[in-house]
Amino acid sequence: MKLAIIVPAAIAILSATGAHAQAVSADEGHRLVQRDCAMCHAVERTGPSPNPAAPPFRNLHLIYPLNQIAQALAEGTIASHPPMPPYHLRASEIADIVRYLNSIQTDQQSQNARPPKPV
Repeated sequence: MKLAIIVPAAIAILSATGAHAQAVSADEGHRLVQRDCAMCHAVERTGPSPNPAAPPFRNLHLIYPLNQIAQALAEGTIASHPPMPPYHLRASEIADIVRYLNSIQTDQQSQNARPPKPV
């Protein structure tokens, strides 16, 4: 009887902790792009990029498949505009940045959004 109560409670706690960890991770991703990218890119949900050649991060999914962005960040290959400085990111930083980028995309039909409901 006690096990029937404890197991669902543990699952609920772990699920809530996972959601919190994702939010914290997106916050860390925001901090990283503010520090390293905001001098050229718009990294918020609104506003222009300081460098007109640098795409706003909220629209990144329109020019780059977000489901491939982690690998591209790891390889340092996202450079659609000059002068893109070289960068080196740890795997945890890449995960944080990807989580943040997914959280600010403008188009709900982007690569990582839920598919539309059937009519």
